[in-house]
Amino acid sequence: MDRVTFETRDHVAEIGLNRADKRNAFDLQMLQELSEAFTQFDDDDALRVAILFAHGDHFTGGLDLAEVGPHIAGSGRLFPEDGVDPLGIHGRRVRKPVIMTAQGWCLTIGVELALAADIRLAAEGVRFSQLEIKRGIFPFGGATMRMPALTGWGNAMMVLLTGDTFDAETALRMGLVQEVLPEAELMTRARELASRIAAQAPLAVQATLASARASLGQGPIDEAARLLDRARKLMDSEDAAEGMRSFVERREAKF
Repeated sequence: MDRVTFETRDHVAEIGLNRADKRNAFDLQMLQELSEAFTQFDDDDALRVAILFAHGDHFTGGLDLAEVGPHIAGSGRLFPEDGVDPLGIHGRRVRKPVIMTAQGWCLTIGVELALAADIRLAAEGVRFSQLEIKRGIFPFGGATMRMPALTGWGNAMMVLLTGDTFDAETALRMGLVQEVLPEAELMTRARELASRIAAQAPLAVQATLASARASLGQGPIDEAARLLDRARKLMDSEDAAEGMRSFVERREAKF
């Protein structure tokens, strides 16, 4: 891969946007490579958590519309059909947790990647914008679906209908990000969180994530009917057996 890097640390995958000379603007190759990296992470049972970050001064300047725009207008796919869709709306969704860090500019698809992530960290001074409305189009990567649920209707409409830029503190107040940190501390904090999550039972983490996502997307009533089935499947797993043993033996579980 040329525009996306992929490295592993223990049970954690670190996926980096690597087109810094273009402010990490997404062309078709970069979109495809991001899907390939997410697919590699999702298919590897030894990997439990991913950190999505960016090399350079900016997370992303958005889509390279000169190339991607005509492709979409011609009914082209953003991501390979058999791969993971990092936005989680046009195809296969990653099963495992994703932590995202953002610095510099985080525009358009950058915000949508943040909305698709499970935990989001922002650097002080980061600038967010969902500015498609100013280009005569609309956010087609999931912002209209996820932002109202995560930030509240009014906050989402302020952002989506004006295309205005907003800062890290506003993103924190809205609930778009969970923490704002000095840029130098972003990856340290992301790795700490990833390590703590990776130490938990993988099947339980995935079941918790799947349940929460289903409740958000389909409603809590539908998900309530699945809770006992999800629990029963976990109770028969080796992860649950180890969890029970560690409790009885008063020690840390080893998953």
